Amino acid sequence: MAFKRMEHRDKRILALDVIKGMSVIGMVIIHTLLTYADVSVQSGSIAGKFVVFLGRGTSVFLVCMGITFMTSRHQSLISALKRGCLLLGIALLMNFMKFIIPIWFHFAPDNFIQRYGWDAPIRMQYIYLVLLGDILQLAGMSLLVIGFIRKFVKNKYAILFIGLSVAALSRELSGINTNIPVLNYVLDMLFSNDFPAFVYFPVFPWMSFIIFGMYFGKWYMEANGDKKSLFKHILLVGVLFIAIGTPLVFLYEEYNYNDFYHMGPGGVIYFGGWTLVFLWVIHKLFLKSENNVFIRIVQYCSRNLTSMYVIQWVLISWGKGIFGYRQNQTSTVFLLIIFFIILTFLVQFLIDFLRGEKRGLQMIKRTI
Repeated sequence: MAFKRMEHRDKRILALDVIKGMSVIGMVIIHTLLTYADVSVQSGSIAGKFVVFLGRGTSVFLVCMGITFMTSRHQSLISALKRGCLLLGIALLMNFMKFIIPIWFHFAPDNFIQRYGWDAPIRMQYIYLVLLGDILQLAGMSLLVIGFIRKFVKNKYAILFIGLSVAALSRELSGINTNIPVLNYVLDMLFSNDFPAFVYFPVFPWMSFIIFGMYFGKWYMEANGDKKSLFKHILLVGVLFIAIGTPLVFLYEEYNYNDFYHMGPGGVIYFGGWTLVFLWVIHKLFLKSENNVFIRIVQYCSRNLTSMYVIQWVLISWGKGIFGYRQNQTSTVFLLIIFFIILTFLVQFLIDFLRGEKRGLQMIKRTI
């Protein structure tokens, strides 16, 4: 048992922890600016353009998710299905806390309510808000699929082919709907082309990035944890993807790109290539990193990624009743970003304490 635990620990990849941990900070920055900054700040300032750039990092996180999914000690199909259902439940609960609680207790700003131009019955308004699709819904729905891929597809090149096939089919399947509300919502999460109505990250094409990560995770396991070989391969595939995707995106943009949230096959390959190159750069930057304060913080965030994602979204959404909605300038938004980063950590530390866990307290002590 001791040997197996050491073997699993040796297979951890620091670059993945860094990216997932930094994504916690990144999403607080993005969501705070999108929620509180004046529209002119979002669209015309350096800060707004920076947030757009950060938002393009979603694919990096998804590739990391795929790699860790393949290298996790929990390899059963049942565990993947349970995790997928749990994430979908958490996503619905998060939306309820983000939107419905502020509305019920009358601290949702008027301009936020008016943004949707409600003309439906109040019950339909609530359903609309609770069912809004984001990254948690994508992760949950994807787990219900990739669990079967991991279980039954043993050849890494077959896994890569499935990822490319998901990308290739994404444009053809987008916008499929029926007149059955429940089924239509599931189809919307899978193939939506109605942004920003319901789903920001439909499974097609975004699951492609997770499956690409699974391919590299399988490569890593077959290479017996050889990180050097893994990242060399990541760089080569990244450059190849960029070479293939660039002409598709820039010569046939309408079909292959259209918009960031609903890319076609060329857009997936193009962004996938830059994602892999970025992952290789992060690996090189932190190749010889020691166990310092920054590393401890990002590893803590990585371990608590889902809970901190929910915490920051709920806090930022509730804060609209105090700080207003999309009516602040850059300096105020900067202070709010710092405030919500600190508050997110404090709430996570409190949850750790209530659970009887000491990770948060140990991180603080080591940092001091």
